[in-house]
Amino acid sequence: MRYSNHGSEEKTNGLRGIRNRCGVCLALVCLALVGAFTVNVDAVASQEDARGEIEKPLALDEKKTVADIDRELVVCYPDTPPVAGAGVTSIFEPDSPPAREIRDLGWLVLAISAGIFLVVQTLLIVAIVRGIRAKRRDEAGDPVQLHGSVPIEVAWTVIPVVIVFVLTMITIRTIRDIDLTEAPEGALEVVVIGHQWWWEFRYPSEDGDDGKEVVVANELHVPVGRPIWLRLESADVIHSFWVPRLAGKTDLIPGRTNYTWFEAERPGLYLGQCAEYCGNQHAHMLLRVYADPQEKFDEWLDTQRTAAMSESSVEKGKRVFMEFACMNCHTIDGVSDGMFGPNLTHVATRDTLASGMIPFNRENLRAWIDDPQAIKPGCNMPALKLDPDELDAVTDYLFTLR
Repeated sequence: MRYSNHGSEEKTNGLRGIRNRCGVCLALVCLALVGAFTVNVDAVASQEDARGEIEKPLALDEKKTVADIDRELVVCYPDTPPVAGAGVTSIFEPDSPPAREIRDLGWLVLAISAGIFLVVQTLLIVAIVRGIRAKRRDEAGDPVQLHGSVPIEVAWTVIPVVIVFVLTMITIRTIRDIDLTEAPEGALEVVVIGHQWWWEFRYPSEDGDDGKEVVVANELHVPVGRPIWLRLESADVIHSFWVPRLAGKTDLIPGRTNYTWFEAERPGLYLGQCAEYCGNQHAHMLLRVYADPQEKFDEWLDTQRTAAMSESSVEKGKRVFMEFACMNCHTIDGVSDGMFGPNLTHVATRDTLASGMIPFNRENLRAWIDDPQAIKPGCNMPALKLDPDELDAVTDYLFTLR
């Protein structure tokens, strides 16, 4: 009998150890699920709060154009109310097929995670309540000891396998639809080059004429309802192109060419961001995508193809531009052939400066030319120490480049 009791005690202690370890594992799983669920809920809640404060974005064609609305928008302030969609960077507000597929996959993962969380929390609460009730009834001894349960073991094996299988299949389908190897039919090709810390956009001529190529900076213009095929390259370090409402993140890697695509489904301004840390001004490497009707986009493209037209009254500013280092870095078609900085041929048609940091106006343009480091510390543009007359002259000259 002693031998039997001793064996029983060992078995009981072993079961207690297993139970304790299971309890620890369950607690860790619950904490992980709570953390993941809290992050998702906070993200959704913030979007709902923002949506409640700003109401429904106005349609662009109701009153104003994209440019008119955007000029009223204070750039880069998180509390600025989105107008006509401007400022909304949520993946839950897609306006392009790739972004919509990412949104749908995100909701599915969130729903499955929430379901697992609710089941685990329910079982945990039931166990706690039953334990408290048993203690109040002064029930002595251990609970009924079960030496394995085939149905339970099958359930906790099959259910996770099914969940993982479903998520894997849907993820593969999403990647297949988004990560295309060839441009969609009828797509407009744009070459995107990442620099520290600004974006260069090149529109190759459809007939292969290099003289008709359009080069702009930081503000990407595209037609509505037409696929846009982006060829992504980097001039220095790794960057990442990301416009949440249009497409997912795609890296720009030195020495390698990547591709991505999107199709804006309605006119509007879509804000984006470099999503890969690329230096001390990474957070200010912003980008803007303007989606316009095809006719308006064609007009913009024709304007960008024309040579820079400056007024005779700003010839002094043009001479200052040519005499200092400006011409070595910046290209102005028919005037200079710089190699390092943004193309300035039609700089006055843009809405922002410094890759979306500040609105484009004469005061900001003058301040940027005078001391770029005061606005964007660490940028590669030096302060030329121009005297006030020279500074005003070159500012007036650039302000006429439309």
